[in-house]
Amino acid sequence: MIRIRNALSSVLLVTTLAACGSAEGSAKPGESEVTELRYQGSAGAVSFPELAEDLGYLGNLKLKWVGNTTSGPQDIQSAATGQTDFGGAFNGAIIKLKAARAPIKAVIGYYGSDEKSFSGYYVTDDSPIRTARDLIGKKIGVNTLGAHHEAVIKEYLRRGGLTAAEVKQVELVVVPPVNTEQTLRQGQLDVGTLGGVLKEKALERGGVRPLFTDVELFGPFTAGAVVLREDFIAENPNTTRTFVTGFAKAVHWAQTHSQKEVIARFEQIIAKRGRNESAATVAFWKSTGIAGKGGVIAGKEFQTWIDWLQREGEIKPGQVKASDLYSNAFNPYGSGS
Repeated sequence: MIRIRNALSSVLLVTTLAACGSAEGSAKPGESEVTELRYQGSAGAVSFPELAEDLGYLGNLKLKWVGNTTSGPQDIQSAATGQTDFGGAFNGAIIKLKAARAPIKAVIGYYGSDEKSFSGYYVTDDSPIRTARDLIGKKIGVNTLGAHHEAVIKEYLRRGGLTAAEVKQVELVVVPPVNTEQTLRQGQLDVGTLGGVLKEKALERGGVRPLFTDVELFGPFTAGAVVLREDFIAENPNTTRTFVTGFAKAVHWAQTHSQKEVIARFEQIIAKRGRNESAATVAFWKSTGIAGKGGVIAGKEFQTWIDWLQREGEIKPGQVKASDLYSNAFNPYGSGS
């Protein structure tokens, strides 16, 4: 209960700040629209806006990197409060922020799970854990609370027949992703959440097996979206269209080019931007994981998590409608073009 109260306090604080925050340089009546967007990146990774800029899809629109994000919820909170101009997170986190009346709108999908790219929940080969019921009283390592992995784990437990009281006996422990494998192997965790390069490296070393994966539960799905503030969209409609169009074209480029071509481009971008980081992890890139062409958002990608959050008691029935959460209006692939 303490964690839930703290989470709600944080969301309320974000909402209050969002009412006061505005984009640095946002257009006022009679002024031109902004041509530079502030954002947070990730070390050793290339985001689709960065790819779009490198491919020349953003026109005269420029990106301004202000640092690296620590998590999806943090990234969209930064956008909601005006510290950045856009941010991305798990769709469930977007729903919760919207439920707290944050003035945000999802405009494009940016990550997901498919048969090539997915998150798995791993145990050691000698672990006795085989089913959801075996997790009662056990510890599962996740990168953050209130986001993608917590939602997937709780859905797995629900489908495994655990009662609400039994689900509470499964402890979720926040562990930096880079430490998850080691912590699991040392026995400090019973289950570790692994995805991307960290999952691939763990599997190469052997000794671990998946208990379940998110794509096994839900099939291929877009899991997260990038949001803009509603006032930013209203004041900068042309900038918004340029940004989302370029973003969508970059997603489609990655969806339609070979793994080798995408990796090579990512490596070039990382080398050029000079952030003193390694490009080694992008060699493990396999797919976008995004279900919709060019990142087009499907209503079910939000409705699934609205239903889940209502079931969990984290939002009230009818408090949030999927149609209020997102828009494909700025995505050129939204109309099938």
